[in-house]
Amino acid sequence: MPITAKMVAQFHYTLKEADGRELESSAAGHPMTYLHGTQSLLPGLEQALEGRDVGDKFSATLTPALAFGDLLPDSERRVPISQLRGAKTWEAGMQAILQTPEGQQQVTVLKVGHTMATVDLNHPMAGKTLIFDIEVVGCREASVEELMHGHAHGPGGHHH
Repeated sequence: MPITAKMVAQFHYTLKEADGRELESSAAGHPMTYLHGTQSLLPGLEQALEGRDVGDKFSATLTPALAFGDLLPDSERRVPISQLRGAKTWEAGMQAILQTPEGQQQVTVLKVGHTMATVDLNHPMAGKTLIFDIEVVGCREASVEELMHGHAHGPGGHHH
């Protein structure tokens, strides 16, 4: 059964930079589980999975435009440290979740003062060409509840 819209798909992946350096892998844990056609994955990754079947193994190279976007200039901002989530104390180079009026955003801490921090608003993988080595391990029709919620449920998917 090929992966198409309204299907719940599962896949293991290894994410690498263009130079082959491994960034992360799902091999030791649960496969990634998602509802296809809901734009819940990177655009290029969802395109690469379209029409694939269980057992398919392939690599997908995503340019920045199909992954986390280009590096945006002038993306440094000073923000109150109290808006950063993910650690009790902060140092330059750490990744943080910034609480904004629009929701959460992943940022990189550049400089830390007593009450304010300078952060880079670019996603840490912005501007990078990424390679995903993928093995499709599952595909099924989505339940009515999953379609209503707009995401997959169960291991590797969303839990309520």
